[in-house]
Amino acid sequence: MLHPVICLDGPAASGKSTVARLVAHDLGYVYVDTGAMYRAFTFLTLEAGHDPASRTRLKQLLEKVDFHAEIQNGEITLREGTRDLAPHTRLPEVNAAVSIVSALPELREYLVNLQRKLRLSAPLVMEGRDIGTVVCSDSPFKYFIDACPTVRAERRRKQGEKDNLAARDKIDSSRAAAPLLRAADAVLLDSGENDARALADRIVREVRARQTSAPTVP
Repeated sequence: MLHPVICLDGPAASGKSTVARLVAHDLGYVYVDTGAMYRAFTFLTLEAGHDPASRTRLKQLLEKVDFHAEIQNGEITLREGTRDLAPHTRLPEVNAAVSIVSALPELREYLVNLQRKLRLSAPLVMEGRDIGTVVCSDSPFKYFIDACPTVRAERRRKQGEKDNLAARDKIDSSRAAAPLLRAADAVLLDSGENDARALADRIVREVRARQTSAPTVP
C-alpha cells in the first residue's frame, strides 16, 4: 500500500525544511529530508577520499556501501551498516560539495528508488528538489517554496553556513538528472512574504480539505 505524500520542493535556504517539519507534526506524518540522503553520500564520498565529481568512484561506492534509509519510531534514519550518518550531514565540507555529488545521475536513480519505497511505510511530508517532478509526481499535494536571494542568504548566515547560493542554484537547476523545477501543478509559496507557521497552516488546511472531499472507495 502506498501512503500519501506531501511534496515540498524549493532551492537551498527557501525555508522548506521548517515548513515541512511543521506540516508533518500537525498531520502526524513522517518528515523526510531527501537532501540529507544526498548529504550522507557526499560525506561517504569525501570520507573515502574520492573526487565528488567522479561518476566512476561513485559507482564503486554504490556497489559496496551498506546504506539504509528507514522509518523507525516515526522518524527517518540514515545509516551505513550500523553507523548513524546524521551527525555528518551538516559538515562544512559536505555543504560545499553536496550539489556536485547530488548531480550525478547514478546517485539520483539510487536514492529516488529508496525514497519511493518509504511510501510503503507511512504517510510522508517529503522535501527536496525533485519530489513533485520525479520522486512522487503522482501526488496531488505539491508545493514549491521559494524566497528572494537576500532572504535566503540571511537565513544561511544565521545558520552559520557559508553558501554560494547563486552557484548552488545554477548547479541544481541545470543538471541533466532531475533538475530543480517547479512541477506544473505545484502551488508556489513565498516564504519571504509569509512566515513558516502561516505556510504550514495553509498546507495543512488544504490537505485536510482535499482528503475530506475525496470520494470513498467501496
